[in-house]
Amino acid sequence: MRIFLLGGTKDSTNIITHIKENYDAFILTTTTTEYGARLAREAGSDDTIARPLLKDEIIEIFTEGAFDVLIDATHPFAEHITQTSVTIARELEIPYIRFERPTTNLENIDTSHIIYVKSFNEAGKLIADQFSEGNVLHFAGANTMAEIVKYVSVDRFYPRILKVESSLVKCRELDIDPEHILPMTGAATLEENVELIERYDASVMITKESGEIGGVIEKIEAANEKDIAIVMIQRPKIEMLDEKDIVNDLKEIDIKIDCFLKK
Repeated sequence: MRIFLLGGTKDSTNIITHIKENYDAFILTTTTTEYGARLAREAGSDDTIARPLLKDEIIEIFTEGAFDVLIDATHPFAEHITQTSVTIARELEIPYIRFERPTTNLENIDTSHIIYVKSFNEAGKLIADQFSEGNVLHFAGANTMAEIVKYVSVDRFYPRILKVESSLVKCRELDIDPEHILPMTGAATLEENVELIERYDASVMITKESGEIGGVIEKIEAANEKDIAIVMIQRPKIEMLDEKDIVNDLKEIDIKIDCFLKK
């Protein structure tokens, strides 16, 4: 079985490890960074591509590589690539699986400090209007910084990002002080989040509703503990996705793959 995996997330590395342990499979993983590709190789991916791919490039790779299934395990907020992958799967009539990490269960969590918004543009406007004092912790990735600093001064903007060249370039383009860049190596603990809030005198934190694997609960609890606001961008709904193509855990992936193998 030959699998084309759109990766770059912790979910995707878990999927790679699981498939290599349970199936006779060749996996090609695409990511947007060399860092993501390295993690994919360490998880067991047979081959990787470490750059963003255009639709036509993906179709060409698919056609030349004779892949049996496309698995999209990109981030819940990577709308464009998911829309593209759905279109490709339909055009080429190939089996498609969209892995979506479950939304965060906040049933027993104090959510009183959360302000929900639908976009980063809305988040930037809200912070400029309601949080003019104190600093802003941006825990939502390098690709979303520009929409915030349109409205919020970089003098009080502190992004936590992977210190890879592509992210550092974005910071330079936005004139973000290198001393404001907080290096990220994975989901932070409650204690680490609290320490950052205290050290940088933050009045508000920005995050995505990216699921428990993205450390959302630890961010909420840190905001609660330090009595600051947390602006949370809600997940986009991708209209093109068919519910029957979506899985939320590895067992559901097995069911899909086993079904494909029987055909």
